[in-house]
Amino acid sequence: MPKQRSLKGSFSLQGKGLHTGVDIQLTFFPAPENHGCIIKRIDLEGQPIIPALAEYVTQTTRGTVLSNGDAQVSTIEHAMAALFSFGIDNCLMEVNAPEFPILDGSAKLFIDKINSVGIVEQEAEKDFFVVKKKIEYTDPTTNSSIVILPDDHFSVQTMIGFKSPILSNQYAVLNQLEDFAADIAGCRTFVFVRELEQLLKMNLIKGGDLENALVIYDEPIEQTELNRIADLLNHPHKKVDELGYLTPLQFENEPARHKLLDVMGDLALIGKPIKGKVIATRPGHKINTALAKVIRKEIKRQEVPTPVYDPNKEPVLNINQIKKMLPHRWPFLMVDKVMEITDSVVIGLKNVTSNETFFMGHFPNEPVMPGVLLVEAMAQTGGLLILHQVEKPELYSTYFMKIDNVKFRQKVVPGDTVIFRLELISPIRRGCATMKGYAFVGDKIVAEAEFMAQIAKNK
Repeated sequence: MPKQRSLKGSFSLQGKGLHTGVDIQLTFFPAPENHGCIIKRIDLEGQPIIPALAEYVTQTTRGTVLSNGDAQVSTIEHAMAALFSFGIDNCLMEVNAPEFPILDGSAKLFIDKINSVGIVEQEAEKDFFVVKKKIEYTDPTTNSSIVILPDDHFSVQTMIGFKSPILSNQYAVLNQLEDFAADIAGCRTFVFVRELEQLLKMNLIKGGDLENALVIYDEPIEQTELNRIADLLNHPHKKVDELGYLTPLQFENEPARHKLLDVMGDLALIGKPIKGKVIATRPGHKINTALAKVIRKEIKRQEVPTPVYDPNKEPVLNINQIKKMLPHRWPFLMVDKVMEITDSVVIGLKNVTSNETFFMGHFPNEPVMPGVLLVEAMAQTGGLLILHQVEKPELYSTYFMKIDNVKFRQKVVPGDTVIFRLELISPIRRGCATMKGYAFVGDKIVAEAEFMAQIAKNK
C-alpha cells in the first residue's frame, strides 16, 4: 500500500493578500503521520488552528474561507491543490493574516517550493477515498454540476461557460496528477473588468492587479471610466483600445485550467486522496466545497464499521444472560441479545416491534421510536460492555454520568432491527468508562452519542 507523505523540510512564501491587500507570510512545516493538513493563525491570541477540512468552510465568494470559532483564513485553494498534487497527507501551515498570499494568482510558487525541500514517505499507510459508485451534485441556481465516477486513479475534467465574447466555453483536462505541475499549476485566477467595482464594494480584491490575475476586458468601457476604476484600485491608468485579455495568456484555455486547479484545491478538503474521475461543469468554490462536505459525511460514515448481523449465528449473550447482568426489566429493557463482545467493543441488537408500549403515545398514527430510548438502548449495551469485565457482574450496576454529542440521523420504526456498536474511547480507570456509541438500521447510522459511565457495587 502507498505510504502517507509529508514535506522533507519547511519553507516560507511572502506576498500580499488578494482580498485584504496586506503583506502576508505563510510557512509550511512537515507534520507527523495522521496529522492531516492544518492551518495555524500565528497572529491571533492562542494561535488557533483550523483543520483544512470541508466542514470548516464558511464562505465561498471569490475564494474558499475556512473558520474555526473566531479564527478564519481564506484563499487556501491554490496551496491545497499543490499539496494534493504531490499526495501530501500531513502538513502544518502557519500564517500571520486572515488569508494566504495570492502570489502570482496560481499554484506555481507552491509547487516550486515543495520541489525545493522535497517529500518524505512515512510509515503509516495512505488512506484513499475510493469512489465506488457515481456521486453527483448539482446547483440549479447556477447550472453547475460535478460528477465523480469510479476509477483506479484521480483525474479531472472541467467545462466552463460565460456570456462573454472573449471567454465563452472552454474545456480542460488533467488525466494524471504527475501532469499538474506542467499543465495546471501555473494557470492564474481571472476576473472581468466589469466586475471590479462591485467586488471592491464587497471589500474584496484589494490586492488584485495585472501581476496576479488574468483581467478580461469583454465589453467597451469609456477610458475615463477605466481610469476611475484604476484609481479605486490604486493602479496606474492603462489605455485599452480593443476587447481581450489585459494579461498575456500562457494557454489558450488558461481560465478553464485554473478552474480545474480550484476544483482540486477544494476537493482536497475531504482530507484524503481520491480514486475517481471528476467531471465538473461550470464549477465554482460554492459547488466544489458543497460536494466536498457531502463526501466528508460519507467518509465519516464509512469510518464507522457497520456491524455485520448474521441471524443464524448464536448470540454471545441471550436475553436470559442479559437479565443476569442488567437490572432493567419490561418495559425498559432495550437489548434483546449481544452478538459480539470483547474488552473494548460490544455489538448488541434490538428488534423493534409494533407491540412496544411507547408506540401507544409516540405516535399512534405514525409510530417512531423516541430518540431518548435509542440513547438508553445504547447506554444499556455499553453497560454490558463494562459489566462483562468484572467478576460477578450481577453484583454491580452502571450509572451514566454524562452524554455528549448526541445526533439523530434517521427514524426508527416498527419492523426495524437496530444494531448497537459501543466502543471504549479509553481504558476504564477508577471505575469510570468513556464510550462512543452508534445505532444502525441496515448499513445506515440512525443515532450516535458519547457516554461516560461509572461502575458501582450494588448496596
